[in-house]
Formats: sequence, structure tokens, C-alpha cells
Amino acid sequence: MADLFIYSDGACSGNPGPGGWGALMIARNGDTILKERELCGGDAHTTNNRMELLGAINALEALERPSNVTIFTDSTYVKNGVTSWIHGWKRNGWRTSNKKPVKNVELWQRIDDAQARHQVTWEWVKGHAGHPENERADELARRGMEPFKQG
Repeated sequence: MADLFIYSDGACSGNPGPGGWGALMIARNGDTILKERELCGGDAHTTNNRMELLGAINALEALERPSNVTIFTDSTYVKNGVTSWIHGWKRNGWRTSNKKPVKNVELWQRIDDAQARHQVTWEWVKGHAGHPENERADELARRGMEPFKQG
């Protein structure tokens, strides 16, 4: 049985500004890569946090069947949000502990739905630190942003 790994990232030129998201999906059997898939996209006016979320969301939504997957992100916002904060937000009607509406609520709801049919393990990896797959995800995010940058 193959192991599935997703490396997701987001990028923004200005915050807010044009942004992109990227995801590298790798199926492995031990050290052998069975299949790779790259995804990317972007938006003309967005934030870095939205792009970070969309990298993971789009990868999860691209999975055709329920899977055991490990997602690597360099975003503590995404990792902490999806593994910790989201539980309280849902209990509080998508409000923070100080009763304010959760920012990017539609994306948090989307990631919650997207991961529900899978067994997901979330891992944080330090960004821009030479991790090859994270660097590729960053490159995909920048590629996704390119059509939206002016000049």
C-alpha cells in the first residue's frame, strides 16, 4: 500500500495583493515514488493566509477516494487552525474565543469538509530552509501567482 504525502504552500506579493497556492502530491512505497502530481492556482487580490489554506484545501479536494495522507505545511496558521483552533470555532458557531467571527471562515469550513473523508496527519516544516518538497510547493505557489502579478 502506498503512502500519500502532500506538501502545500501559499505566497503573496503584498499582503493583501496578488497571491498563489501550490501543492505537491506524492504517492510512495517506501523510498520509491509511485506517482507525483502538482497543483497550483492564484488570485488577483488575496492574503498569504488564504493562499496557505487553499494549497491544502485544493490538494485534499483533488483526492479521488478516502486516503491516509500526511500534509506538510510551513504555515503555523494552517497547522494550528486545523489541528486545534477549529474545534473551538465550531463549538462557538464559527466565532473566536473573544466572540469575533473567524477570519476566512468559508475556507476553514471547506478544509474541515475536505479532510473529513480522509485520515489526515498534519506536520509543520520550516519554510525556506532547503526542504526539497517544501521548496517545490513554494515554487508552485509562486507559479500560481504569476498570472495575477502586474507588469
